[in-house]
Amino acid sequence: MRTAIAVVMTLALTAVCGCGWLSQTSPQGGSVFTDDGFKIAVPLFDTSVKQGEVQTVTVSLQRGKNFKQDVTLQINATKGISVAPTDVSVKASDKPELQLRIEAAKDAAIGEYRVQVKGTPKTGEATSVQFIVKVVAP
Repeated sequence: MRTAIAVVMTLALTAVCGCGWLSQTSPQGGSVFTDDGFKIAVPLFDTSVKQGEVQTVTVSLQRGKNFKQDVTLQINATKGISVAPTDVSVKASDKPELQLRIEAAKDAAIGEYRVQVKGTPKTGEATSVQFIVKVVAP
C-alpha cells in the first residue's frame, strides 16, 4: 500500500513539474500563429526575498518551433526592490533562459512588489507578464 501511494505521489509530482505548472506565461507575442510566436515564463509562486538579501529567479522564453527572432526583454520592478539585468537581448540562437537577480534593500518595507517582464521581438507583437516578489524580515 505504501509503495502504491509513493508511486502515485511521484507520478503526480512529475506531471506537475513536467507540465510547466510551476511557472506562469504571458499571452503570446510575435505572431498570432502558435508556431510563429513566443511567450515569457516567470515564477508561478511568489518569490520571497529577505530584507538586505538577493534572490535569483529564472525567466525564460518559450518559442514556437518556427519563431527564430531575437527578443528584447525589459524588466521593471516597483520601488523598494531592484532587479538586474533590466534590459537584455535574447538572440534567436541563445539559450532561452535568463537569471534575474532580485535584491531587497535593508530598509525595504515588508510586503509585495511587482516585477514586470516585457518581451519585444524584431517584428510582430510585444507581450508582457508580471510576478510577485514578497519582501520578508531577515
